[in-house]
Amino acid sequence: MTDKTGTMLYLDGVSVAFDGFRAINKLSLIVQPAEMLAIIGPNGAGKTTMMDIITGKTRPDDGEVLFDGRTDLTKLDEAAIANLGIGRKFQKPTVFESQTVWNNLEMALRKPRGIFRTLFYTPSAEDIARIEEILDIVRLSGRKDELAANLSHGQKQWLEIGMLLAQDPKLLLVDEPVAGMTDSETVETAKLLKNIALTRSVVVVEHDMSFVRDLGSRVTCLAEGSVLAEGTLDQVSANPLVIERYLGR
Repeated sequence: MTDKTGTMLYLDGVSVAFDGFRAINKLSLIVQPAEMLAIIGPNGAGKTTMMDIITGKTRPDDGEVLFDGRTDLTKLDEAAIANLGIGRKFQKPTVFESQTVWNNLEMALRKPRGIFRTLFYTPSAEDIARIEEILDIVRLSGRKDELAANLSHGQKQWLEIGMLLAQDPKLLLVDEPVAGMTDSETVETAKLLKNIALTRSVVVVEHDMSFVRDLGSRVTCLAEGSVLAEGTLDQVSANPLVIERYLGR
């Protein structure tokens, strides 16, 4: 593996087994600062387990997992890892449906808050500017006063990405963001994530190949818990092993 310093995410020789089954098998990958990486692969390839390891939900049996070139994630719990600046978006959006879009973002802003602080919280000018900036990024400026319940499925996904951005992460892990979206929402989501990846590292797990093509990023194909191929989507798609074990199915 290359030099760890200067990397945003560094996995080397990571393995984990559940009841004798190796879900992750000597997995090594690197994500640079302000880089987007798309991860593809068949079901059971270890994509979710990899995300679980990065976020502290699952401890690897061996291997190295470093964040920002120096922090050993295998020694930290989920809360500590989130506080470092790693945000994870699951496939199903979890927004506060009974709150407005604006309030969802306000609640997500990174603040040291106890119950009283939350009750008497008034956003500063800086907070307001930040929320407006996020609304712009996630294409919801025009819907800011609407209840989250009234958003389309795709817009709820965008709102949740916005709520992650409000916590100012250095690394975003995004799981199948365009599942269930319309074609136009899918295209917008690719633009939105590319915009975010100008300043933060973004790892996207996805099955939709046209969406992965729209992302225009480096692609890693996982199979049986390790890297099968890496490169551009065209390079990975043309790899005989990838065709045989994933795309040809």
